[in-house]
Amino acid sequence: MTQCASVLVHTITNIVNLSLTSGQFHHILKESVISPLLKKSTLDKNQLSNYRPISNLSLISKIIERVVKSRLTDHLTYNKLLNPQQSAYCKHHSTETALLYIHDHLINTIGSQKLSCLCLLDLSAAFDTIDHSILLTRLSSWFGIHGSVFNWFKSYLSSRSFHVRCNKTFLSLCTSSCGVPQGSVLGPLLFIMYTTPLSTLISSLSLNHHLYADDTQLFFSFYPPNFDSCIIHLQNALQQISSWMTANLLTLNVSLQD
Repeated sequence: MTQCASVLVHTITNIVNLSLTSGQFHHILKESVISPLLKKSTLDKNQLSNYRPISNLSLISKIIERVVKSRLTDHLTYNKLLNPQQSAYCKHHSTETALLYIHDHLINTIGSQKLSCLCLLDLSAAFDTIDHSILLTRLSSWFGIHGSVFNWFKSYLSSRSFHVRCNKTFLSLCTSSCGVPQGSVLGPLLFIMYTTPLSTLISSLSLNHHLYADDTQLFFSFYPPNFDSCIIHLQNALQQISSWMTANLLTLNVSLQD
């Protein structure tokens, strides 16, 4: 690839620029190949739930996405639109950031002789259930994305398709009407933009929280005499959060298994 750079760079640059100026993402670049991968070698190979779908996208697709992600991140950072309560897929943030944020809160409340309640929420197949119409509305209303840029995202999300490859055999082409593209450069960033309003809701319910991708940590502290009323408040808050999830086609994982 590097040996051909002098020939390819000009052509690839033209493809990227054409996509951005036209506000279109070519349909060929929206095709992916899905390969099932066994999660652990010790699992039953005949059980479909033991497989993880691995998506492969074209190189050109990822190059265009990387350019868009860079510009989108600059826009979000400059206008302070990134969710400060989200540690995933953000520069200078990590699982360590999320852990320290919650740990610091809990240690401080112990010093104040308060009880603390920590509630961990997890979503099922969250990246795969995102509604494109809701996402596009959010990009426009929450993040100020309009015009040809908005048209590009609309084209990027629509009419995506995939082949499933099993034992070197390709199954028939299928279409995908929801979710962010697995294995894509933009997918994770679009997901945390999609769930940004959740932070606004949780804050309005007088709960502390922190997000890491599709994991949500709710926590709040109170004095022992207020235990019963605070637990009732948490239960009511969870009902409202669950309703928001349902309205946004996200599903809370209620399974106790890993």
